[in-house]
Amino acid sequence: MTDLSKLEKTLGYRFQNRQYLITALTHPSMGGEHNQRMEFLGDAVLEMCVSEKIYEMHPEMKEGAMTRLRQKLVREGRLAEVAKGMQLGEYLLMDRGCAAGGGRENPSVLCDAFEAVLAAVYLDGGMEKARQMVMRFIGDCTEKDEMDAKSALQEYLQGRKKPLPDYLVIGEEGLPHERVFTVSVQLEGREIASGSGTSKKRAEQNAAMAALQKIKGLGEKA
Repeated sequence: MTDLSKLEKTLGYRFQNRQYLITALTHPSMGGEHNQRMEFLGDAVLEMCVSEKIYEMHPEMKEGAMTRLRQKLVREGRLAEVAKGMQLGEYLLMDRGCAAGGGRENPSVLCDAFEAVLAAVYLDGGMEKARQMVMRFIGDCTEKDEMDAKSALQEYLQGRKKPLPDYLVIGEEGLPHERVFTVSVQLEGREIASGSGTSKKRAEQNAAMAALQKIKGLGEKA
């Protein structure tokens, strides 16, 4: 198995009990203890985290619209894309036949693995650490389905006759193929919020989302 410390760095979380992570990365083709039960738990944790974020960010949204937005955010294709961005497939334990058949790139396998890893973080570190993982990798999507987070922030500020924000990369971690970027979003030279992601674009989106949430929470005093 590829060095798990690299994956931990990508996740932004260091396990106290790595067996949780190993189980989460074990495909059913290996037999014995595998990740299906953890995938079940991770699915529930993911739904809770995303539901909570939608509830906070869209106070005007009706239940039906909230449900549809959540379905878009947690659909298999999206989670598989996130897992690919993390190079999660290369960490999976699976038999040779499954791997030879493209198992490491299979969207369903990657989706299940992402949810299982989320469950591992939850079991090892609790709900807050799991929530941080969700926001780290798919938090920018909460606004993106209705409006790109950066566009939403820009529109919000323009509507209140405020200047446009600036985005500055303030940190980079990890190897070249598994970088995690941290971006600061600033207004009139003052940082409003920051966000991280596996690309500069995703980090900017996360920063914009955090800034928008903070500004609204402060009653537009930013």
